[in-house]
Amino acid sequence: MAEAVAAGAPEMLVAPIDAGLADTAAFCEAYGVGLAESANCVVVEGRRGDVTTRAAVMVLATHRADVNKVVRKHLDVRKISFAPMDTATSETGMEYGGITPVGLPADWPILVDQAVVDAGVVVIGAGIRGAKIAVEGAALASLPGAVVLELAQPVG
Repeated sequence: MAEAVAAGAPEMLVAPIDAGLADTAAFCEAYGVGLAESANCVVVEGRRGDVTTRAAVMVLATHRADVNKVVRKHLDVRKISFAPMDTATSETGMEYGGITPVGLPADWPILVDQAVVDAGVVVIGAGIRGAKIAVEGAALASLPGAVVLELAQPVG
């Protein structure tokens, strides 16, 4: 992540947290952060023939990404799923439950839901379970490979 910051990642604040509280719901409850102020980064992988494409998907904790339609269509893949935990961690070099769009492999698209961009400051993973990042949601759109899409709907 240090290289990503040095390479011009958006301004952000990093804070240590209890690693046992890294999961979104537990973190929000323990630290008094609203779910609408928290964004999750999930890793997906899609396939078309022998080609596998991995991408990060950023959605508010109050939303659910439309992986099977919007994300699949955008990545131009036939089959898509959430990447297995061991793949997500080994390919990103990050801890599961702490994956962040900052510092991902350069060839990965980062699909940011419009609601994240519009949310103001959001709390995201920091690459490890023992920290979180606060960053303007709109700044995530400036990350290399980022594309803003209407890709999620509110849950419930």
